[in-house]
Amino acid sequence: MAELQSFSADGPWTLDLSELTYLRDAERLRQLAQHGVPNWTTRRFLPPGPRAITAAGVLGWALLRWALTDRRKDKSTSRAGLSRRVRDAFIVLGPTYIKLGQIIAAAQGILPQELVDAFATLRDKVPAESFDHVRSQVEGELGRPLSAVFSFFDETPIAAASIAQVHFARLLTGEEVAVKVQRPGISRRVSKDLKIMVWVAPLLAKRIELMKIVNLPAIIEVFAETIVEELDFRLEAANMVDLATVLDATGHNNVMIPRPHPTLVTKRLLVMERFVGFAFEDGDAMRAAGVDTTAVVRALMVSLLEGTLIYGVFHGDLHPGNLLVLADGTVGLLDHGITGRLSESERGLFLKVILSSFSGDHRGVLEGYQGLGALPKDADLDAFLVEIPLAAPNLDPSTAGADELMAEMRRVTKAMVAHGLKIPKEVVLYMKDVLFLDAAIANLAPDLNLLAEFTFISAYFAATYGETIARQLGIDPSAITFDPSALLQAVGMDPTAEALTPRQIRAQREEVAAKLQGLEES
Repeated sequence: MAELQSFSADGPWTLDLSELTYLRDAERLRQLAQHGVPNWTTRRFLPPGPRAITAAGVLGWALLRWALTDRRKDKSTSRAGLSRRVRDAFIVLGPTYIKLGQIIAAAQGILPQELVDAFATLRDKVPAESFDHVRSQVEGELGRPLSAVFSFFDETPIAAASIAQVHFARLLTGEEVAVKVQRPGISRRVSKDLKIMVWVAPLLAKRIELMKIVNLPAIIEVFAETIVEELDFRLEAANMVDLATVLDATGHNNVMIPRPHPTLVTKRLLVMERFVGFAFEDGDAMRAAGVDTTAVVRALMVSLLEGTLIYGVFHGDLHPGNLLVLADGTVGLLDHGITGRLSESERGLFLKVILSSFSGDHRGVLEGYQGLGALPKDADLDAFLVEIPLAAPNLDPSTAGADELMAEMRRVTKAMVAHGLKIPKEVVLYMKDVLFLDAAIANLAPDLNLLAEFTFISAYFAATYGETIARQLGIDPSAITFDPSALLQAVGMDPTAEALTPRQIRAQREEVAAKLQGLEES
């Protein structure tokens, strides 16, 4: 059969999709995993077992230390101190808590900056399992000695994460591979830890202001929905094939997926093609090698939108550790345990949100989010727009005083809670990806004219997917054009400006942050 073009042209093996058992079983396994989520997220009357005593002791000690040191200081210092104490407690409590912390760290722009900054260090804080544990796990999954499959297996992992770690190896047949090995007993530990988190979260949310802002119970619920699928590597292998199929359908060749092995995939083991490339954040090395970094971020932007809006499958956990840029500028997507999936009706609603935002139809944006479940069905959208105007901020960040900015932030947060705003899992995954791309563009293409870029993307989608958009929404997409003034107003810039770059947006954000910092220190 013809190879998918989103796999490498000279891959180590050919995948016959009709023969992949993990692909045939994926939907059943996915439903089975999600079926168990309520058991993990239903709060019991009493805390669940001895592990809860340990967690309560570690978290309690962290909160006590914060109360004795930073609690009564200015708000920024207090939040930063609490964030550091909780982060340190998560490290002590182990992989499940560290994984939750990594998700918090990826929520730049959604959660308070002090929290994001403190938890960002958790990406490198997961200790690796000993090689004896790794060998035992691999041999147990394959049912044969390591030497019966691999001619070389690096005992030092290239990456160690909360659920698993990755080792480079070589098959007896000569292929260079990456081997993802699940940590022993991680599924049982995740189950116990989630039950404890669900029990503790409401208590923290009632008593600590930062946890009220974060909405910790909601974060844990989304966390549970995503991590249950990460625990089965057969689902990850199926996600890799599904994403490769989507990328293949778009006709692009600038984003690539590593092949999972046709037979060396089990619930706790995943052997895949090995990619070699530049670290995603190393823009200087890419440019020195002649890689067009603007093309790199453009490829990610377009592929995310196409996967989400047209095909309903997208990588749900974009961050630097999950991306490589190959020598020819192709983006290699890694780690597919978290994958967003949308039904046809949900894709239509996402399309409505994106197209409405492009054209400045702010009520249409809210109607789309309401259909996705982010707002109650009986929410008063007109009242929402009055209290939280999407067309433009109530204040000009460049001229407003720090006390005015702080008061406006508090008012908007209170109004969103009053209107019942609750962001569903797939929306959270998409928003996290968009926020990551925002930071990536600022790093790799700081002078990119976003107005011109969004105009191009709008025209591309109208020309390429016009019939699909018309069928799903019943509208003519060519009649909806990108309105630059809507974006400029939304970010507090002059609506008549001819260009908007990440460098300008970053400068404005730094100015606002400095004002707020000055207010909290006064």
